Amino acid sequence: MDLSPKTKVNDIIAQYPFLKDFLIALNPEFKMLDNPFMRKTVGRIASLSKVAMIGGMDVKKLIDDIAVEIKRKSGETVAVSYGDAGPDEQDIKIDKMKEIIKELHAGKDAESQKKKFEELIKDVAPWEIAQMEQKLIAEGMPETEIKSLCEVHVQVFKEALEHQTVPGLPAGHPVHTFMLENRAVEDILKEVEAVVDYGKEKEKLLGILDRLSQIDKHYLRKENQLFPIIETKGITGPSKVMWALHDDIRNFIKDVRKRVKDNKMEKVVIEALVKMVNDMIYKEEHILFPMTLETLSEEEWAKVRKGEEEIGFAWIKPETQWKPSAESFQQTYIADMIGSLNLDTGLLTADQVNLMLTHLPIDISFVNENDEVIYYSATPERIFPRSPGVIGRKVQNCHPPKSVDMVEKILSSFKAGTKDVAEFWIQMGGKVIYIRYFAVRDAGGKYRGCLEVSQDITQIQKITGNKRLLDWE
Repeated sequence: MDLSPKTKVNDIIAQYPFLKDFLIALNPEFKMLDNPFMRKTVGRIASLSKVAMIGGMDVKKLIDDIAVEIKRKSGETVAVSYGDAGPDEQDIKIDKMKEIIKELHAGKDAESQKKKFEELIKDVAPWEIAQMEQKLIAEGMPETEIKSLCEVHVQVFKEALEHQTVPGLPAGHPVHTFMLENRAVEDILKEVEAVVDYGKEKEKLLGILDRLSQIDKHYLRKENQLFPIIETKGITGPSKVMWALHDDIRNFIKDVRKRVKDNKMEKVVIEALVKMVNDMIYKEEHILFPMTLETLSEEEWAKVRKGEEEIGFAWIKPETQWKPSAESFQQTYIADMIGSLNLDTGLLTADQVNLMLTHLPIDISFVNENDEVIYYSATPERIFPRSPGVIGRKVQNCHPPKSVDMVEKILSSFKAGTKDVAEFWIQMGGKVIYIRYFAVRDAGGKYRGCLEVSQDITQIQKITGNKRLLDWE
């Protein structure tokens, strides 16, 4: 066998099995090769050039090290070359898939495009779909346009994706829980479809839609726990597109409930809702879940699992059998390290500061000068859900795509010193929520971050007159 930057990892391990352990010992980033599923997926298409990049190594040195090990273990001398790696086969395929979507965007017929590239996409992998969307966004195509093409994406790639099945997972693994919820929502959707007379069965349908609206927790766990971990891998496009679709589904469920209440329900609306939710299940189980299982380590899945309880689950109680072998969660040791804090007007321990912040009748979040979320108060009944996965995440990625422009405007004004406060109030679930953003500056006037304060002011608005006496019983 010849070794070159284009040689596939799977090929050399198949011929020289001892190289698996050698590569794992050579670089901790190659630990993924210990996973048979990873070897069959990523290893099948990853070249030595790509592997060297993942491990932060010089490809020439990697090739030399492998050649020496082959000689040492087998006595065989292999030919090596260090020529230009050129475009990787995977990159070529991704570029061609991008052209499919661009032509669809230009109005080409989806069926003709599917036939045209049938041979190309027969072995498409989930992470290639993700990288394609990433490149389209990087080249300037708005997430909203990619979102509008998602249905056509799936139509074009559906046959290629059918073989992408999620491997057997231990009960309690985050993906196992997500899939249990998908089975539960499929049953709810069948109940929705079974309602025939929208007038006579109005209350029954409203009850079913109330249960369906719990899908919000399913999506919140993806947005706050899974997406932040994916973003650390440089994969941001798919999460932005999928979050926008989540919002579409949330809004559609609300619209359907209003139509039912106003006696304006039509069968076509129910059919559209069922299709929208089922399409999201398909995208999760054929693209998102396989991609993340191929990408995230056990330690990273442990981080995803750690924050799920704070958000909650939809319809089911997760199993508890899965226990990650190694967990490295954010902020687990900070309280023990900090000790007493000498503040401007007093002395508090870290535990006292934490207790104060979590007992305030408001929710607060703090974003540093680099636009990174570094703290939120875990109050018992937060108005807007947060979980540990948000820590260290860019605040722009913590909002749905439609709100990012407003977030950027506020932050840029704070940084420029032209504004110090931004405030909003909204009606939500029968409550009035007051949301304020404050520019935080040090004694020298330097911008140090943004403080977000959210408060339920429903009862405050009703206050009149005076209350001077304690009325405890």
